[in-house]
Formats: sequence, structure tokens, C-alpha cells
Amino acid sequence: MKSKEQIAKDLKGRDFLSITQLSKEELYYILDLAADIKDKFKKGEPYKVLKGKTLGMIFAKPSTRTRISFEVGTFQLGGHPLYLRQDELQMGRGETIGDTAQVLSRFLDGIMIRTFSHQEVVELADNSSIPVINGLTDLLHPCQILADLLTIKEKKGHLEGLKMTYIGDGNNVVHSLINASALVGMDMGVVTPPGYEPDEGIVQEAKEKAMEGKAKITIGNELEGIVEGSDIIYTDVWTSMGQEEETQARLKVFKGYQINSDVMKMVKEDALVMHCLPAHRGEEITAEVLDGPNSIIFDQAENRLHAQKGLLAALL
Repeated sequence: MKSKEQIAKDLKGRDFLSITQLSKEELYYILDLAADIKDKFKKGEPYKVLKGKTLGMIFAKPSTRTRISFEVGTFQLGGHPLYLRQDELQMGRGETIGDTAQVLSRFLDGIMIRTFSHQEVVELADNSSIPVINGLTDLLHPCQILADLLTIKEKKGHLEGLKMTYIGDGNNVVHSLINASALVGMDMGVVTPPGYEPDEGIVQEAKEKAMEGKAKITIGNELEGIVEGSDIIYTDVWTSMGQEEETQARLKVFKGYQINSDVMKMVKEDALVMHCLPAHRGEEITAEVLDGPNSIIFDQAENRLHAQKGLLAALL
């Protein structure tokens, strides 16, 4: 087992494109660091570990939580956040990602990018000499899941041995949830309409990893047999950014894959209700459940700030 000092040394300067890039020890180190930074923040104790450092934040997709959490988090850690719209960079006019990465590496201490293509983020990281953080791609959303794990750990006291069920679209959020559950030893159920299952390659890799921690990953199209006994129930919008033309078709297909009072009767009485937001009340989740006593959705949203700070402190 590595010491905290060795883990800290190993993480410094690293990229964060996927949960799978972390060992279990490294993941828990970041979560513990985030919790410690959050505690300091609540007590009013300054923690300016990014003093003199600048984080460039590239956005091809608009954002609420990702932009604010990284911008405020960098500022609170003593650093300078720099908002960069991709269409305002020369990348939007034909400059290669590789050239952009090399130039930004001369100016900045780290890059966070939120975009569509995961391959763009990989290419940016491959050509950068500074840490690159995946703020979201169509394939993965690892920063969201750091906040999710931090929130679950706060509420339940542990991660290993819990059971989470995700209901909805097999999208980037569920891909990163599957990666994380396999790493920490959490049982993971995913219920989607036929044809909307998560990526088979990600699922298979996670199943192999999950076996090490004696966890199970179950993918299905029916709630019954998967949802029962869940400690956490999670959902996301049925139509993600960039899929707007599919909205009406998805509303029909996903009918019956909603977290509502009937679903809550199937899970544990103290089950946590989670949603990465933004939410469409009355579609993937009812207002009754979203605003109900089991919901930790806004604690989860707040922890985007603290999880991001833990990540930035570890990498930068």
C-alpha cells in the first residue's frame, strides 16, 4: 500500500480523462482531499494551493455546474480561471488540436475541456505538457462522478458494498458511474429501454474490474429484478445536449423509465435519490421525488465545487 505522500506525488501533473485512469487508492485520496478542503472552506480556513496558477477552461458545450464549479473552485484555491469558448479560439478556425495544446501548455498550468468528441480530449492530452481534465464528453463525465462518490460517502459513510441503480439513457454519466462502481466495489444496476444500453466495451471492462472487488454490474431493460433493494437510485435527462432532434421520439421510448413514487417503493426506505442535473421534472423524475426527503440532488450539485477543488489540488 502506497503512502499518501507517494500517491500525491504520483497524481501531480497527471491528466484526468476517465475514472479508469485512477487506482482505488488514488480515487479515495482525491475524495478525502476534497472532503478536507470542503471542511476547511466551511470553517473559513483559506487553502490557497493554486496561488499563481492559471486554469484554462475550454467550452464547446455550454454549462452551469461545470463552469461555475471549476471557475469558483480555482479562485477559492488561489488560482486564476480563464474561460475560453472553443468557437473563439483558433481551434474553431482550423488550428489543429495538437498545435493548440502545445501553445496552451506554454501559457497555462492546466486545461479543463468540456466538448462533444472524447477523441478531441485524448488528442489534447497527448499533445499537452500540463494536466488536462475531461469536464465532459459524449462518452464520459468523470468529474460528475467524483462529486457523486463524495456525496454518497458523506451520506452513507462508505462506498464498497452499496447497491446503486441507474434508470434512463445509457449515456456518458452512466459510463463513468459504471467505471467508478467497479473500482470501489459497489454493485451497479442499469435499466434502459432496448437499444439505449451503455457501451458494451465499457460494460465488459467494468465487469472484469468489478470482479476484483466482488461487485456486480447488471444491465437490463426491466426495472423488476434490478431496482429492488437499491441504496441509491440515479437518473439523468432522457435527451442529452446534441440530441435535441430526438426529443419527441425519446419521450415515447423512455415512458416507463421514470423515477417516481412507485419506483421508490421498490428500493430501500432510506435510498438516496440522485440526478446530475439539469432535471426535467415530470419526465425522467417526478417533482415529488426530486424534492422529496430521499433526494440529495442539491447536495450532489454543491459537491461538484468541492470535488473539483480536490481534483485540481491533486493534479496542479
